[in-house]
Amino acid sequence: MIYSDKVMEHFSNPRNVGTLPDADGVGQVGNPVCGDMMTFYIKVKDNRLADIKFQTFGCGAAIAVSSMVSEMAMGKTLDEAVKITNDSVAEELGGLPKNKMHCSNLGADALHKAIEDYRAKYAPAAREGEAAPVAHPAHKTDQGCPYCEGPIDGTKEFCGKCRVELEECAHCGELTNKNAEECTHCGARIS
Repeated sequence: MIYSDKVMEHFSNPRNVGTLPDADGVGQVGNPVCGDMMTFYIKVKDNRLADIKFQTFGCGAAIAVSSMVSEMAMGKTLDEAVKITNDSVAEELGGLPKNKMHCSNLGADALHKAIEDYRAKYAPAAREGEAAPVAHPAHKTDQGCPYCEGPIDGTKEFCGKCRVELEECAHCGELTNKNAEECTHCGARIS
């Protein structure tokens, strides 16, 4: 089997490997004939793919395809990303052997399923041209302080027990310490 240099590069040095525990959408596809399995995780901000990670179990072509899909989709709007096809991925990789087209080239399908998952959760505002919703539910002051579970003053957003001043994280929507450098929940920098 002969693979292009680009396939070999993406197999040897795959981009965006991993998971997103707080993913806005997850898509998984597999082919029982050859055993390839791909899972894509996406984060959406302002109707664009702000982050993409994947986990792929399969042959070198399947890993290369997943890596290429993640690169092709990063930063695109949701509508642009759903236009990525398995054929366009194979073309971008310089081709795939015919016996690998049916099983290894499932990356675009997994990406599309992740976008479908996101849209199902956050529709209708996830459509092109509209502001994307906050991907995580807003905090509830009746849940208590995330540090000591004490009561939260809903108007001033501070804990009535431990007196920590709280603010909503712009990234995950959870309450976190206003004076901390990073969100307790998602690790995003607090400006």
